[in-house]
Amino acid sequence: MNDDWDEDFEEHITALEKFFDERTMSVHLVERNPPRAKRGGPGNWELVSLSERILTYEELDILAEAIIETARYDQDSFIEIDEEGAAVVQLRNFRIAIARRPFADKMEISAIRPITKLDINEYHLSTKLMKRLETRAEGILISGSPGSGKSTFAAALAEFYSQKGNVVKTLEQPRDLQVSEEIVQYAPLDGSMEKAADVLLLVRPDFVFVDELRKDRDFAIYSDLRSAGTGMVGVVHAGSAIDAIQRLIHGGRVELGQVPSTVDTVLQIEAGRVAKVISLTLKVKLPTGMSSSQRDLARPVVEIRDFEQGYLEHEIFMFGGEKVVVPVRGGTSQTPSTQFRSKRGTPGESVPVSVSYSKKKVKVYAGRKYSKTRLEIFADEQYLFTTVIGRNGESSIRIKTRQGSMLVDAMEEGAIITAKVAQ
Repeated sequence: MNDDWDEDFEEHITALEKFFDERTMSVHLVERNPPRAKRGGPGNWELVSLSERILTYEELDILAEAIIETARYDQDSFIEIDEEGAAVVQLRNFRIAIARRPFADKMEISAIRPITKLDINEYHLSTKLMKRLETRAEGILISGSPGSGKSTFAAALAEFYSQKGNVVKTLEQPRDLQVSEEIVQYAPLDGSMEKAADVLLLVRPDFVFVDELRKDRDFAIYSDLRSAGTGMVGVVHAGSAIDAIQRLIHGGRVELGQVPSTVDTVLQIEAGRVAKVISLTLKVKLPTGMSSSQRDLARPVVEIRDFEQGYLEHEIFMFGGEKVVVPVRGGTSQTPSTQFRSKRGTPGESVPVSVSYSKKKVKVYAGRKYSKTRLEIFADEQYLFTTVIGRNGESSIRIKTRQGSMLVDAMEEGAIITAKVAQ
């Protein structure tokens, strides 16, 4: 490294650091816009303008090139992604995403710097939960909305396992978890997460942290490593713990009988704290709410319980050839047999749905309780369309229609599909 380059490096770091203070989570520099920053903490931040000066393409282009060139030579920096129109760079303790034409209609540089690193003890988890994490839980999902503090908790848990004498690795794209030196962080090998997972098996880790789970391949790698006996922890965007399970079983990613052996514990993070924990077990039983006279309908059922209180919240089982996730309240269940006798929902009511598709059709199953009911369909809280549930409890939509293609595209992108009774 020559002295000129070293001086340039410090200039680039300074150019970024001047936008940050101790409360700044990320800085967003967009062409023809003033510089903005997210300030606060997980679950409690605001977007603020840093000045009234309008940024130009030329200055952002110079800064982007400087960031990329600096990362090529600095031993503590590296380039994660470098494609036409997009780049992701780890510049020391900054993770920087660069977007430009033709990928984006404006030049943009987003820089993220971790402001919080916590010890697991700072989360004040119950003795019961700490014991499960230490001795029993080996398939864990950490769920939450963007900015809720999922990655911060994942890093704290990784440190906890490492300090207990376990070999801990991470598999990330980009490498975002802030962990100690003894934890090796892996990225895609030759652009392939599958190849990286194959190497991970050879180094025999006790726990692998995957940040984050979105696409089918991510869940497949998680499931494959877990089946090989590796302790797995996955970070997933989800509005609730049960939504994280919905994403796990979506599209047949994991067979029903393998669900509890793949994931046994889900921790929902909200505003930087563990707000909810659920546990999963598999039993062969009659789904809750079905008449005892229907014992011939007993089947494998995944029970989902509130971990701290122990009460049953949901059941997952096969019905009509589909996996259905059914809420259980007060010891009774909204299973298909009881749903059929219930009155229709009220406007705005959330409706549990399962979605499947074949080469020709997409099916939205809601149960006969909602037959002849208009449902609004959402993907990650974004409204898609309104459909009518038929007498058989489902709506069948041709894939070639606009609604069908929208729904399939959203599912393939890993979106969570929800529904509400139309107003």
